[in-house]
Amino acid sequence: MQTQGYFDLRFEAVRDVFADMFGGHAQGGGALCVMIGGETVVDLWAGMADSSQERPWQSDTLVNLFSCTKLFTAVAALQLVGEERLRLDEPVARVWPEFAGNGKARITLRQLLCHTAGLPAIRQALPQEALYDWQRMSDALAAEAPWWEPGSRHGYAAITYGWLLGELIRRADGRGPGQAIVARTATPLGLDFHLGLDEREFERVAYLARGKHVALDATAQRLFKALSGDPMSISARAFNNPPSLMNRGNKPEWRRMVQPAANGHGNARALAGLHDGLLRGRLLDDEVLREMCREHASGDDLTLLASTRFGLGCWLEQADVPGASFCMGPRAFGHPGAGGSLGFADPERELAFGFVTNNLGPYVLMDPRAQMLARQVRECLG
Repeated sequence: MQTQGYFDLRFEAVRDVFADMFGGHAQGGGALCVMIGGETVVDLWAGMADSSQERPWQSDTLVNLFSCTKLFTAVAALQLVGEERLRLDEPVARVWPEFAGNGKARITLRQLLCHTAGLPAIRQALPQEALYDWQRMSDALAAEAPWWEPGSRHGYAAITYGWLLGELIRRADGRGPGQAIVARTATPLGLDFHLGLDEREFERVAYLARGKHVALDATAQRLFKALSGDPMSISARAFNNPPSLMNRGNKPEWRRMVQPAANGHGNARALAGLHDGLLRGRLLDDEVLREMCREHASGDDLTLLASTRFGLGCWLEQADVPGASFCMGPRAFGHPGAGGSLGFADPERELAFGFVTNNLGPYVLMDPRAQMLARQVRECLG
């Protein structure tokens, strides 16, 4: 499938790497957008958007961004901090009184944002249908006890993050969480991003498929062994409760629901645009942005069983961890999404990057394809 779109001639090598990923007999498709100083220098798409490999990826194709959604959610919460409707270091229970039970009375928004609150999973087994019931999930988290002393360790809240932050945003903003997050992040920047997708947009959505014959790296092997070996572990509960959590992406009910950790739908332009908006001060003031990008947690992650490093709602650069590097500058920040999507910013280069695909890789941290593209962008910049 021929690569389409635009690229500044300085980035011809980036176009070539991208074309190799989705040309010939490659499965699936994807898109790449790079902005520098607010100017789009790469805007490419290629491959196929459907399971039968008959519908080409288009300029306006949407895809499930998985955990790249988290940064949109974090930015909305931090805007509410800037408006003094939420406070980073006051108990969550000030806004959400029911949350105080079971040892959570002192947990703060800061701890939720940087994954140190001890709430990456729910112990009580939930039925599949609970996933689509906002009240049931938020009630379950309000009743949950922390898995460790809040603030003492960190563990990635892969899915629970959505209900935890979303419920706070709902209570502080007054609108539904999806509506509030989109209105605060995507709408001001004109981004094609959706949280709770309208059925009229379904025809634009790329079908998700897992890549075939892709070897697991050591991090993925360790996590998948934990998922299958101990069903009551933090990792297993985080990814498998409610059950079949990771196999819902193509279902219409998943697209329609609001899950602010994992089911935002958008494209590469939306990811690059969000990060460009942050770099140019259009979403957060400088003081709040600095706090977002400051290290709040790092080291062994109790959920992902790998080294992670977090700011407030974003991943921070880990150059010494191969699967956790943005392959750009030391101040880079952003968020990966399961299966390959990646959005990040490099303040030193005034660069914003977005990559999406529907050909899902099995990686726990960042997908090597996205890293390869980022590395090539850096080389083109010299």
